[in-house]
Amino acid sequence: MDDSVKVRYALRMKRSVTFLIVVTLVLPTPSSTQKATRRRIPCKTPKNAATCYWTHGRLGMGNGTPAVRLWKIGTDRLLGIYSGPSVDRDGLDNENPELPENVYPKFKPFESRIFADFEVCPLEPEREGAMQAACIESAKNIVAEK
Repeated sequence: MDDSVKVRYALRMKRSVTFLIVVTLVLPTPSSTQKATRRRIPCKTPKNAATCYWTHGRLGMGNGTPAVRLWKIGTDRLLGIYSGPSVDRDGLDNENPELPENVYPKFKPFESRIFADFEVCPLEPEREGAMQAACIESAKNIVAEK
């Protein structure tokens, strides 16, 4: 191989390596895209935002519909959790509602329950003796119970 071929080959290799480094640095990693994801179904909307509130509670699974339930600690009230902002009692939303991203790492349905401060948005008026439909907009201070 003569020197001009070696020089062209070295330049091509240098460009290829530079290109791979740039692509690696520019492309998002799976963890960074996960943090940036937004809900597919909004819980808090301009229509229901005034009714949303914070409560300390325990999130767990139960038999029946809806399966995901939030007990408001200090009361005998249960909230049936849906994705929001409406209630679909016949669809699969009552079995697997969309929750805030930071809940998923600690909430393992049928294995654990979590205690946290939840921002909930009621999806229907409260009725005595009945589970109220709601969605969870956000959660903080999450602790898992095993």
